[in-house]
Amino acid sequence: MEVQFSNNEGHVMITLCGRLDTSCSMQTKTDIEQFLASHAPIQSVTIDAAQLEYVSSSGLRILLTLTKQYPDFKLIEVNAEVYDVLNMTGFVKIMKVERALRQMSVDGCQIIGVGGVGTVYRINDDTIIKVFRPGTTINEVRKEITMSKEAFVMGMPTAISFDIVKVGTQYGLVYELLNADTLSSLIMHQPERIDEFARMYANLFRQLHAIEVPADSGVPNALEHERQQVIHIRRYFAQEDIDLLLQILDSVPAGNSLLHLDLQAKNAMVQGDELMLIDMGEVGYGHPVLDLAHAYSAMILFIGDYEATLGLSRALGEQLWNLAIDYYFEGLPADIVALRKEQIAAVACVRNYSWLAISDSFPEEVIKQCQSLFKERVSARREHLLNICSTLKDWK
Repeated sequence: MEVQFSNNEGHVMITLCGRLDTSCSMQTKTDIEQFLASHAPIQSVTIDAAQLEYVSSSGLRILLTLTKQYPDFKLIEVNAEVYDVLNMTGFVKIMKVERALRQMSVDGCQIIGVGGVGTVYRINDDTIIKVFRPGTTINEVRKEITMSKEAFVMGMPTAISFDIVKVGTQYGLVYELLNADTLSSLIMHQPERIDEFARMYANLFRQLHAIEVPADSGVPNALEHERQQVIHIRRYFAQEDIDLLLQILDSVPAGNSLLHLDLQAKNAMVQGDELMLIDMGEVGYGHPVLDLAHAYSAMILFIGDYEATLGLSRALGEQLWNLAIDYYFEGLPADIVALRKEQIAAVACVRNYSWLAISDSFPEEVIKQCQSLFKERVSARREHLLNICSTLKDWK
């Protein structure tokens, strides 16, 4: 039996490798007690059981002692054999036990979507998997599942995954979607149907924005989250630039509509005649202009390889957006529609750069490109943008 320890500000991780049986349990117990005593105070204790092959009754007594001493004690990455022992002895009822996640491979799989928090692959005709970017924690993955359930209950057409897996060292969510394809892929292969798809796209936005998020919901405030993202990217921009982005956000009215906040064409799956969402990592509540601005930022202002990321040509993407936004505002006077389009474009300037907060490891060339375009798209148009944003108070 090999025992490894780590301590992160009182949160102790104990890794057990091998067989925890009678021959080694006394020494293992002593090693654990000495480590915990020398690193007090202890906030929590977790045992990583990924390499634990067997546990005897003497090993179970060590676990029982730890769960009595530390209320937050838990075992993670428990394999099937060890879990069976814990289940038969009733230990799963008195301590938190997390089974090991099954490993999956995406080698050779088709990439069908790339978003801010991960990449979606097709495993086969019926199954897709969303692989989260490196550094994503299990709690962030579980939060996305929680948001999916809440949004689904409120009426958002979203698939819900109950299967968390590992792809190498990264987490993934598996979805079963029969005969589903991305909106961008269908448009690329059937461009003659773009008007039909644009109406579906617009109707999806309208469907979401008609949903009112209740006050006791766990769905986060989108405007506050956007502010935090802008503050996070101040390392890349001058303070006056950050202040300008915050001024734009300050002009956005409050709201309680359900917002997806990453509804670009590759994040919508078409199943039959229905659009369905699978990427719920950024869902929030607020004013619809935020959701539309996020989509405009992707479909019109996208920085980078458009086709590789969004799955269709820039020309088709812009055509889709222009058709869809007209359908979204269908029935309004032409002058109001023109103003709404300018308002969306102005607020989109924030998302066009706040997405850099998603990761701290973007290549230097990407950051420099964003900094260069900021001067052209935002700084040089400061007064115009602020004038347009001053009219947002009239968007009810």
